[in-house]
Amino acid sequence: MRRRVVLASFIGTAVEWYDFYLYGTASALIFGTIFFPGLDPVAGTIASFGTFAAGFIARPVGGIVFGHFGDRVGRKQMLVISLVGMGAATFLIGVLPTYGQIGILAPCLLVLLRLAQGFFVGGEWGGAVLMSVEHEEEGKRGLAGSWAQVGSPAGLVLSTVVFGLASFMPDETFAAWGWRIPFLLSAVLVIVGLVIRLRVVESPAFVAMEHAGTKTKMPALEAIRRHPLNILLAVGACLAPFVNFYLFATFLLTYATSSLGLPRTTVLTIVAVAAFIELFTTPLAAWLSDRFGRRRVFLTGTVLLAAYAYPFFLINEAARSPIALALTTVLGLSLIHPLMYGPMATLFTELFSPEVRYSGASLGYQIGAILGGGFAPLILTSLLATGAGALLAIPPYIIAVSVLTFVAVWVATRPGRRWEGDRLATDGPQRTAEVGS
Repeated sequence: MRRRVVLASFIGTAVEWYDFYLYGTASALIFGTIFFPGLDPVAGTIASFGTFAAGFIARPVGGIVFGHFGDRVGRKQMLVISLVGMGAATFLIGVLPTYGQIGILAPCLLVLLRLAQGFFVGGEWGGAVLMSVEHEEEGKRGLAGSWAQVGSPAGLVLSTVVFGLASFMPDETFAAWGWRIPFLLSAVLVIVGLVIRLRVVESPAFVAMEHAGTKTKMPALEAIRRHPLNILLAVGACLAPFVNFYLFATFLLTYATSSLGLPRTTVLTIVAVAAFIELFTTPLAAWLSDRFGRRRVFLTGTVLLAAYAYPFFLINEAARSPIALALTTVLGLSLIHPLMYGPMATLFTELFSPEVRYSGASLGYQIGAILGGGFAPLILTSLLATGAGALLAIPPYIIAVSVLTFVAVWVATRPGRRWEGDRLATDGPQRTAEVGS
C-alpha cells in the first residue's frame, strides 16, 4: 500500500502540475499574441504573466477549502476532486476562443479558468504530501514526501515536451490551433491519474483521528490559532525555491528567446532536460534530508541560489549560446532547486499537528506560492523590461528572497517545532502542542 500511495501521489501531482505548467509555457510563448494582440510583444508577455499570477492568487483559497474538508472528511476524497476539477479547467482552456474571435471576453474567460486551475492545485499539494508522509514510518518520511514533489518537475517535463512538439508546427498553424493540443490531452492524463488514485486507502493518521474523535470543526482557523508563526515560517520557506523554479521553468523561455536570441524549441528542450534530471535529484535531496537533517540540506540550497544569481546571468550574457544556457540551467534547476524543494514537503508536515495538518501546510505553501512563484515571472520580466539589463536588475531580487528563506528555515527547524505523528518532538522534556505555535 505504501508503494501504491507513493505512485498515486506522484502520478496525480504530475498530471496536476502538467496542467498548471502548460499555462506558464503558453504565457511565455503564445498567450500574449492571441489573447492580448493590441499590446507590443513585451507588454503582451507581461499581461500574459499577469493572468499566470492570477492562478496563484486562487491557490490559498483552494488550500483553505480542501484543507478544511481534508482534515474533516479525509485526504483521499479531496485528491480525487482536485484532480477532476483541474483537468476540466485545463481542457476548457484548450477550447477557449481567442481575442480575435470573441474580443475582450476571451482574456476574461482565460483569467477565470486560470483561477479555477489555481483553486484546484491549491488543494492538491497538501493532500498528496500527507498521504505519502503519513503512510510512511519515521526516518523515511523525507523521501516519502518527495515523491509528491517529484510530480512537479515530471509535470514540467511532460508539459514542456508536449508543447515543444506542438511548436514544431508552422507558426501560423501553431497560433491558430496547435497550441490547443497540449491542453486537450489533459483529459487523457486525468483519467489515468484518477484510476490510480481510486485504488489507495485513507491516511492512517486521519483514520486514527476519526477513531479518537480528535477532529476539529474549523481546521483552518484552528491552524492559525495554534500555529501562527509556523504558517509564516512556511510562507518564508517557499520564497527562494519558488523563485528558483519559475526563473528557470517559465521566465527563462522569455529571457532566452528575446534577450539571448535563442530558438524557442532549443530553450524548451533545455528546460525539459533539466526538469527530467530533477526527477532524480529531488528524491536524492530528500533522502539526504532524512540522513543529515532538513535544515542542512535546505539551507545549503538557499546559500547556493544566492551565490548563483550573478554568475548565471553573467555567463549567459557573455556566451549567448545554447550550450552555456543548458549547463547553467541544469545547475540551477536540476541541482540547486532540489536541495530546497526535496525536503520541503516533509518539513511542512512536521510543522503542524495532525488535526490541522492539511489546512496548516496548505496555507503556508500556497501563500508562499503566491509571493515566491505567482509573481516571479511577472517581476522578473518587469525587471528585464527596465532596460538596466538582466545582469544588473535581476540578481538582487533573487538574493533578497534567498536571505528571507534562509531565516525562515533556520527558525522553522529549531528544536521544539517538529511533530512526529501526533507528538511534538523535542530535544528535551516533552512540551505541549503550543510549542509549535
